Amino acid sequence: MSAAVSFLVVNFFIGLCFSAVFAVVSIYSRWRSAALLFSAGLFIASLTMLFELAVAYANNPRPWSIAVYGTVLAGLVLLHKGISTLYGKPFPIWLAVSTFLAGMVVYMMVRDIPRSWWGYGFFYQGPYALVTLSAAASVFASERRAPMDKSLAVVLVLSGLHFFLKAALAAAMGPGATPSTYISTSYAVMSQSITAVLIVAVGLMLLAVLTLDIMAVERGRAERDSLSGLANRRGFERAVKKAVARSGERQHAVILCDLDHFKAINDTYGHHAGDMVISAFGTMIEVQAGAGTIVGRIGGEEFAVFLPDTSPAIALAVAETLRVGARKMMVPGLPGGFVVTASFGVAALQPRGGLESALRQADAALYDAKRHGRDCVHQARVA
Repeated sequence: MSAAVSFLVVNFFIGLCFSAVFAVVSIYSRWRSAALLFSAGLFIASLTMLFELAVAYANNPRPWSIAVYGTVLAGLVLLHKGISTLYGKPFPIWLAVSTFLAGMVVYMMVRDIPRSWWGYGFFYQGPYALVTLSAAASVFASERRAPMDKSLAVVLVLSGLHFFLKAALAAAMGPGATPSTYISTSYAVMSQSITAVLIVAVGLMLLAVLTLDIMAVERGRAERDSLSGLANRRGFERAVKKAVARSGERQHAVILCDLDHFKAINDTYGHHAGDMVISAFGTMIEVQAGAGTIVGRIGGEEFAVFLPDTSPAIALAVAETLRVGARKMMVPGLPGGFVVTASFGVAALQPRGGLESALRQADAALYDAKRHGRDCVHQARVA
């Protein structure tokens, strides 16, 4: 078995493995269609390796040569479509089909040109390069700027440029007088070895982008309360600490809210009604607190609100608005005229103070509000 044949076999199995991996990833990724397009593209492109062998050993290599070119081009177009889907850049079906057909027309125009002509390789490889570089442009033009996205774009640019490198190598080394003799040339060994590296590079980059996205989604789920739709305690604390770190030397405020007599609501009207109260209260806080605030459900019936760049006096007014808003809520599952009330504690979060300290102070103020009859707002005592 020649070195070129060995690389063809290796590349075939690499393509199949990546295709299978993306098919599995599509089950878990929110970008299911993109992952399936990657899977299909790599599967179709991997068939190229088998057709290359058919070109070398079949009695009539002509149809297999067309299949070689078509499967590579189709695989690249599908990858482009998947990347455009992933990065929110339009690449409609009609354009994908037109791109494929245009590439095939170019191939049919140059296939009978002598392969020894230096320009043959550039016309042959040109459609591959343009499709790949266009996919890279979709990544560069997107709003996603994470290091992995930039790395993917760079790898795609290198992949696109490598087709021109192949054309230059073909002109220098000779691609073989006919398609059948290609596999026995030194150029074939060089070409397939480069292809192996780039299949792995592009496949790993695409897989990394999808995997990081899955991890981000799962982290978001782990930091979100399913009943209220708000951040849970972990998510709330993480979001607040990031906001404080970005804000510099500014004063903020936190509000702790606790529904009054919530156990009695559950015992009297059932847990479904209690769940509806939690959901309605969370929605009311999120709406009334305003843009820029961070709201979380940090306990059973306890909620927290972070007010950036806010003085305690303004935070007291916001808490009073939330208190009145709770009384006005209409909650399905509760009888008409039933009034939901809540108690509130307000504390300042100093520029160099910790969130934990501010939450403790707000909790103490909330406890004071409970002791003084509930349905009221108390400010933390200043030491």
